[in-house]
Amino acid sequence: MNNVVIIGASHAAAEAISSLRKAGWQDKITLIGEESSLPYQRPPLSKAYYQGVVDKEKLLIKNEAFYQKMDVDLILGKRVELIDRKNKHVVLDDSFQLEYEKLILATGTSARRLPVKGESLAGVNYFRTMADVDAIKQKLVGGNKLLIVGAGYIGLEVAASAAKQGVQVTVLEAQDRVLARVTSPEVSEFFYNVHTQSGVDIRLNTSLEEFSASDGGGCFARLTNGEEINFDCAIVGIGVVPNIELAQQAGLDCDNGIVVDHFTRTKDPDIYAVGDCSNHPSILYKRPIRLESVPNAIGQAKTAALSICGENKVYDQLPWFWSDQYDLKLQTAGLMEGYDRVLIDGDMEQKKFTVSYFKQEKLIAMDAVNSPAQFMKAKKQIVLDLSS
Repeated sequence: MNNVVIIGASHAAAEAISSLRKAGWQDKITLIGEESSLPYQRPPLSKAYYQGVVDKEKLLIKNEAFYQKMDVDLILGKRVELIDRKNKHVVLDDSFQLEYEKLILATGTSARRLPVKGESLAGVNYFRTMADVDAIKQKLVGGNKLLIVGAGYIGLEVAASAAKQGVQVTVLEAQDRVLARVTSPEVSEFFYNVHTQSGVDIRLNTSLEEFSASDGGGCFARLTNGEEINFDCAIVGIGVVPNIELAQQAGLDCDNGIVVDHFTRTKDPDIYAVGDCSNHPSILYKRPIRLESVPNAIGQAKTAALSICGENKVYDQLPWFWSDQYDLKLQTAGLMEGYDRVLIDGDMEQKKFTVSYFKQEKLIAMDAVNSPAQFMKAKKQIVLDLSS
């Protein structure tokens, strides 16, 4: 029997299963995931799950009944060690071999490691899985000291969640502003002010030299300027790297992700790559891009499923993202790199505004804070402008 094997338990994997069945795939589907859990949502980990608003059951993308209904073979808690393209099978970490007709790589990303001494100490954590969050929550109660390295989405979302629970939060950022990789100086300044007014101590232009454990059992971080900061728990949030090792080992093209075409196919027509691990050609932006977002993962999974079932539909979805911090919802449409003009509408003091980014008078991106209607309009306008 023909078998579609999906490596990686994620939004992309769950969507691929649903879309394959909708598109008419009647043969076998097998999902392989390294974690023992069914595929679950990762964005709430730094927000609702950390704060205890949602439990593990609510974190699941689909419940167990869905996989039974879709007639999916689940292989959880296992890692794929090798892809044998010649014989069309994968080898698991227990040496089990599984044949495939089509293979979907939804391997996602891993937390970028911090290359300093002491980063493997028990008090230093990375924020990527449910298990990571469970371990961190055990170390933090109200009044404890949390040190966060990195002021990107994850770092600031965790900072907001922890501050709301009475944790003392210090954030270290090597660059001169927060969210430097994803937004403009104007939006960076706004979020910096929001956090500092909420009691978060943000240190910009600050780098870490090493982590150490004291004789009394505590931990401290030594900065490059010689200052030492004591903490009960540290979280490193300095970005992620795409999981491309399997693809590289199989001889697939990789360049900041697994290289795919407009239909999410790799150079091997029987292997697809979707989600955060995939680098795809964007017609809108006229260049290859790799996106770390749920909408992209879902959209690419749909495209891969259609292609496997014989319907080639070009993937060219507008990138969009979101971040929840305190009572703020930041929604970003498009990619703002290369903008030459910025327009701010609304009231930053009232925490309801938009920042529009233009290039040669075309709207290429928008940051919308607590402005969902403007965000939705911008998504349509960006596509129109980039397509003209």
